[in-house]
Amino acid sequence: QVQFVESGGGLAQPGGSLRLSCTASGSIFGINTMGWYRQAPGKQRELVAVITSGGMTNYADSVKARFTVSRDNAKNTAFLQMNSLKPEDTAVYYCYAMDERGHNYWGQGTQVTVSS
Repeated sequence: QVQFVESGGGLAQPGGSLRLSCTASGSIFGINTMGWYRQAPGKQRELVAVITSGGMTNYADSVKARFTVSRDNAKNTAFLQMNSLKPEDTAVYYCYAMDERGHNYWGQGTQVTVSS
């Protein structure tokens, strides 16, 4: 069993900032990649940002230069700093982890709402 503790979601105004964090624990063998995907109502789940244990990152084009993903490997914790938020960033954000065996794991999701 793998457990995630996610925090940091909520309501922000357009142009504002939020910071998400996610800590993975339990029976997970060597986390390779961590990060976030998101799903807006009526849309498919999509990549937001991920980071490998070596620090390589991958971002969706829509969040580049606004969002920054980072991680603390020793604590199996990832962070997503979201700046210059837009209403179209409104979605449920899911923490994601992939272990060194290629198994994928998902958090329960946290709501991010951007609205004035």
